[in-house]
Amino acid sequence: MTQTRMLSVPYAKAPFEKITMETRELRPYDILIDIKFSGICHSDIHSAHGEWGGGIFPMVPGHEIVGHVEAVGEEVTKFTVGDRVGVGCFVNSCGECEYCLKGEEQYCTKGVVQTYNSRDYDGTPTYGGYSQKIVVTEGFVVRIPDVLGMDIASPLLCAGITTYSPLKHWNAGPGKRVAIVGVGGLGHLAIQYAHALGAEVTVLSRSNDKKDEAFELGADHYFATQDTATFTTLASQFDLILNTVSANLDVDAYLSLLKVDGTLVNVGAPGKPDQYNVFSLLMGRRSIAGSLVGGIRETQEMLDFSAENGIVPKIEIVHAHQVEEAYDRVLRSDVRYRFVIDASTI
Repeated sequence: MTQTRMLSVPYAKAPFEKITMETRELRPYDILIDIKFSGICHSDIHSAHGEWGGGIFPMVPGHEIVGHVEAVGEEVTKFTVGDRVGVGCFVNSCGECEYCLKGEEQYCTKGVVQTYNSRDYDGTPTYGGYSQKIVVTEGFVVRIPDVLGMDIASPLLCAGITTYSPLKHWNAGPGKRVAIVGVGGLGHLAIQYAHALGAEVTVLSRSNDKKDEAFELGADHYFATQDTATFTTLASQFDLILNTVSANLDVDAYLSLLKVDGTLVNVGAPGKPDQYNVFSLLMGRRSIAGSLVGGIRETQEMLDFSAENGIVPKIEIVHAHQVEEAYDRVLRSDVRYRFVIDASTI
């Protein structure tokens, strides 16, 4: 076992504490990772604040983990000491169900084991990336391409794959008109991926405040949704709308922007249930869908695609003592666009 420093939440909404815990002993297929950076995801805040129920405390959040391999188990074949690696949103699955066999471990029928605030199949609680070290089975570790800075790569392990996966699944590409709702932590990456995949990209944001940034990221068009004329101008225009915001939308208004057979895909999670009129679907054979990150193979594909196409998140590095302030700023939308913790400060 290896002792490591961690940032822990002892109970819901409590201040973070620096603690020392032991990692599990290396098993044959395990990797010990020396963490360099860990991104802050909005879901960390929901979990640490106990807003999704069933929180396991003390809790060590973090599922955007990047570092170097420090040690390997005796049966590890994919990685060696010194490799640049990452860990995303989950650290185990059954490996036997139809979804695991397809490389879609996030939909494991037994229940995927999340990187933190979860329990492994033996009942052991999982602790995440707000730490200096972590032990993970090699099958749930990805390789970070050399051209990606380790701090930059961190948010790709959640925000990146969360947006890349649905764009790929719903065939965003040449000849497709894609709208991205929101220019935030998810949206600013979704714009880049949709553009790199060859789609015609329209950004829908509440105001014009982020118009210039959206065009810099690769948008072809930009419309402010607080202008009601937008929904008339863009009626029946899009093959795919990717909603990256966590606020409740006027679902019927956004469905009206879809072509026949178009799909509104949600990756943001609003606090209250959405409502819509079923005729908004019936009249255009439209669909509402959701998407949950991506499997290990697709996460590696996303990292390689990001490296090849120069896709990077905009980040702000924070130290351990600034995490609570960063949480507050996320809740105020005062970040462009992802916070990343320097693990050396824990």
